[in-house]
Amino acid sequence: MPTVYDRRSFLGALGTPVVAAAVVATLDPMRAARSLEALSSHTGAASDVARDESFWFEVQQAYTCDRSLINFNNGGVSPAPAVVQEAMKRHLDYSNLAPAHTMWHVLEPQREPVRERLGRFFGCDPEEIALTRNASEGLQICQFGFDLEPGDEVLTTNQDYPRMINTFKQRERREGIKLVQFSIPVPAEDPEEIVRRFESHITSRTRVILMCHMINLTGQILPVKSVVEMARRRGIPVLVDGAHSFAHFEFTQKDLDCDFYATSLHKWLCAPHGTGLLYVRRDQIGKLWPLMAAAEKQDDDIRKFEEIGTHPAANYLAIAEALTFHQGIGSAHKSARLRYLRDLWAKRLIEHDRVRLHTSLKPEFSCALATVQVEGVDSVELARHLWREHRILVTAIKHDEFEGIRVTPHVYSTVHEVDRFADVMEKVIRDGLPQTGEM
Repeated sequence: MPTVYDRRSFLGALGTPVVAAAVVATLDPMRAARSLEALSSHTGAASDVARDESFWFEVQQAYTCDRSLINFNNGGVSPAPAVVQEAMKRHLDYSNLAPAHTMWHVLEPQREPVRERLGRFFGCDPEEIALTRNASEGLQICQFGFDLEPGDEVLTTNQDYPRMINTFKQRERREGIKLVQFSIPVPAEDPEEIVRRFESHITSRTRVILMCHMINLTGQILPVKSVVEMARRRGIPVLVDGAHSFAHFEFTQKDLDCDFYATSLHKWLCAPHGTGLLYVRRDQIGKLWPLMAAAEKQDDDIRKFEEIGTHPAANYLAIAEALTFHQGIGSAHKSARLRYLRDLWAKRLIEHDRVRLHTSLKPEFSCALATVQVEGVDSVELARHLWREHRILVTAIKHDEFEGIRVTPHVYSTVHEVDRFADVMEKVIRDGLPQTGEM
């Protein structure tokens, strides 16, 4: 796939007014005031704002996306708004003036306000937040951080992220632990059944549970808090893979009550690529080994998980702009809009007999991310067709128990793009995929 660059000017990309009013205030106070006025005018129910195209037009103009294609693979990595890109460039330029001083002694300390803001947003102590490069790094810190003995078991579903499954499989090969996996329904609309399936696979040798908050294959939201409570009664820690949940829909740490949670910030928060967050409950920090060595005096310090050697400051500082942008939209408005866009195409396509939606449309079980299958059409070939012939980017899903294409619009996606996607899909449902060489 070709890489597309759109280098429009900073202010031109932002538009007037913009959502990220607090950032623009440093450039034009009057423009910021107009932005705040625009936001404050949307005081109705989130479901009403979700359908207000004038509001979302302003959000869309804050991005520098290439509108000659339709990016419905935001579940992989999302573009950052212009204000985030410009903040990162600004910090990077400053870093390069004299890196040993500007990067380490000036910019590095500014990570702490970012940590504080993320902690406030997630509803936890900032001293429980480590800044990482992605969800995988945060989860692997936890997966490798527990002392396990040969024969010890770790438990997860067969729908967890492949990298995390492979992490435990490597510990299987290297240390003789045992990975136990089990199936769950697709879609899953009975939280108690999920808890029962986890509980029924626990043995006297179970030492750790890994579970997704939102499954990357289908967008299924799992009952984290209930599983955590069940496992805590048995003294079993639960590692929560939140790669797709943070800033996607509304929740805080208290809604999960977990001890360990990791996410990528370059997905639904639209922070710079290669930024993530690891939450470790404060009384658990000292019990978990860091992935890279840290001094003994750091045993109880969350920053021991950030000991990776030389790293950029710019990426992490620009997280602040992404969080400001997200909060300017509002979490409730954002999740309502994402579900609205999802429903526009999903409810239209499921009217066809050959369509199977592997994602629940109930708001407590899903949000933007959904996976759809057209029976009789290979999902990999369908994804290729959408890209090659229509420049619509989705993800093909092939699991032992189901398949489909994963569709993930974002706040910058338009209703017209959703309609175009649905039009193409209905043509495939009606006529099938074109034969090789067919125009």
